[in-house]
Amino acid sequence: MKFEEIDQARRLLGLDEESTLEDIKEAFKRLSLKYHPDRQNKKNKKQAEEEFKRINNAKELIMRYIANYRYSFRKEDVKKQTMDKETYKHLKRFYDDWWGRLDF
Repeated sequence: MKFEEIDQARRLLGLDEESTLEDIKEAFKRLSLKYHPDRQNKKNKKQAEEEFKRINNAKELIMRYIANYRYSFRKEDVKKQTMDKETYKHLKRFYDDWWGRLDF
C-alpha cells in the first residue's frame, strides 16, 4: 500500500488529512447515495456505476489502512484525543512556550 494510493482514496472521498472513522463512514455514505446506480436515470447509469466502484475501492483501501493502526491508551494520548483538538493545540502552544511541557 503506497501513500499516493491512500492519498488519492482520501481525496476521492473528500476527507481531510486528519479524519475520524466517523468522518470516513459519513463521506462514504454521502457519496454512495449520490452515485448509487439504482438512483440514476438510464443516461447517467453507466457513469454512476464506474464512480460507485471507485468510491467503494477507495473506502476499502482506507479501511485496510486503518485496520492496522495502533491505538494508544497512554494517559496523555487519551487526554489529547478527548479534548477538542483546536483547544489542545492552543493550550499546548501557550503552556509549552511559557511553562514547559503541557501535561493535563
